[in-house]
Amino acid sequence: MSVLADADELIAATRATRVELRPNVQLEALALAVSANLPVLLWGEPGIGKSSALQQLADRLGVMMETVIASIHEPSDFAGLPVVGEDPATQGVPMAPPDWAVRLSRRGEGIVFFDELSSAPPAVQAALLRVVLERRVGSLELPPAVRVVAAANPPASAADGWHLSPPLANRFVHLQWTHDPAVVARGLAGTWPTATLPRVEPGRTTSALARARGTLSGFLTARPGLTHHLPADAEARGGPWPSPRTWEMALRLLTFGMASDAGREALSTALVGAIGDGAGLELVNYLDELDLPDPNRVLANPDAFQLPTRGDRQLAFLTAIVAAVQSDLTHARWDAAWTVLAKAVDAGVPDVAARAAHDLAVMRHKSWAVPPTIDAFVDILRLSGALS
Repeated sequence: MSVLADADELIAATRATRVELRPNVQLEALALAVSANLPVLLWGEPGIGKSSALQQLADRLGVMMETVIASIHEPSDFAGLPVVGEDPATQGVPMAPPDWAVRLSRRGEGIVFFDELSSAPPAVQAALLRVVLERRVGSLELPPAVRVVAAANPPASAADGWHLSPPLANRFVHLQWTHDPAVVARGLAGTWPTATLPRVEPGRTTSALARARGTLSGFLTARPGLTHHLPADAEARGGPWPSPRTWEMALRLLTFGMASDAGREALSTALVGAIGDGAGLELVNYLDELDLPDPNRVLANPDAFQLPTRGDRQLAFLTAIVAAVQSDLTHARWDAAWTVLAKAVDAGVPDVAARAAHDLAVMRHKSWAVPPTIDAFVDILRLSGALS
């Protein structure tokens, strides 16, 4: 037996710990974004547990994690190395993927963790663009179930740190990672925290997507200037900011948050991490005040529904109604939606329902009778071409 055997046994004992469920917003926000299969970037000082938290999450999910130190790789490690075959003129020259990508592809699921991202030079960051967004490494396409997570130190504390390029930064949900001294003290005593993983409830998915679509459509209709806003300074451009791409990310986060048991604070943290502080905080306040009813319940009994009095709530809810009908289009649900839209006419705000009326009219099957409530929208629909 090796003279180091006793030492190795003692080392193993120091690593043996257990975990306990404990509320942790940053862990819950990470789990939500990973569940929604959105690229996540953890920002934090060196040595505060970013990698270990992600490994713990991978263990709880039961998937493998491949760690790639971005700062020590060349652009070709992500774009692929050319492999010349027998007849390049006919077959082309494929780009061979690295071993970690092949292992993930064979497994079919997992987490690829790009560490030290802020220490990667611009050429490497550019090569990572396609990996992060399209999940392509050389000629290999990673399976859809592979999640992408990265970690970065602030440029001031990173070794040869660089600001993230705006195109790369705009592909991530950014989460600020901090440490709690009490958690560290308890962890060194042998117990580390673990967060509750969000579980999607199948019965809530349709309503969640419809409500999320209505919420974001109503919000951006009221605040169109937040649709795209590239910050002026380089440091802010390397963080989260609103763009059509990140609003799509916000839609998925909001849908997952509404369809699961994710905590409100974790959802808010993830949304701010996708679209930035300014737009994110406005959206969170908007969500707190909006409180849209379940569109599927309203469609089941439209006569009992009372239209909200606020214009932004009216627009958001009618958009949600249309999205719900589109996701499960039947004659009965289509008719019920027109009953809901008629309440906007009765409330004296037909202009609020005009866009929803157009979208509903386009969905109509030729065999379906035109409901009498459509009369209030005839002129608008004829002008748009939806009614002939």
